[in-house]
Amino acid sequence: MSYLDDMLNLAKDAMNKAYAPYSKYNVGAVIRGESGKLYCGCNVENAAYPSGSCAEQAAISAMILGGDIKISDILIISDGKALVSPCGACRQRIREFSTSETKIHFCSKDKLEQTVSIAEILPYSFGPENLDK
Repeated sequence: MSYLDDMLNLAKDAMNKAYAPYSKYNVGAVIRGESGKLYCGCNVENAAYPSGSCAEQAAISAMILGGDIKISDILIISDGKALVSPCGACRQRIREFSTSETKIHFCSKDKLEQTVSIAEILPYSFGPENLDK
């Protein structure tokens, strides 16, 4: 079993535990940090919609708490009909902790469908190196 299989299984579990009573759109995300450790997150909605959190945001928080600071891979899954793609805010969050080799894996309900790099999903991005003087 490859690390992507492990990530997919963990992401499915996270998706199934999402708290999405309003949108009914469950999302799971799993990050593989540079250490190889895996970190999970799910979306958590709130009646005051802007107060919710995305699965990617939760996985990034778990990664930081776990001691990693760089994302090697992030796998995202949802129970929707179309492939889930990170929102604009999460693209920037992912970018903050990415390297040029960071891969983003999009999954249907059952399998890996597509892999892109951070540069492909967020071209001409602004990151920490832009602040170097």
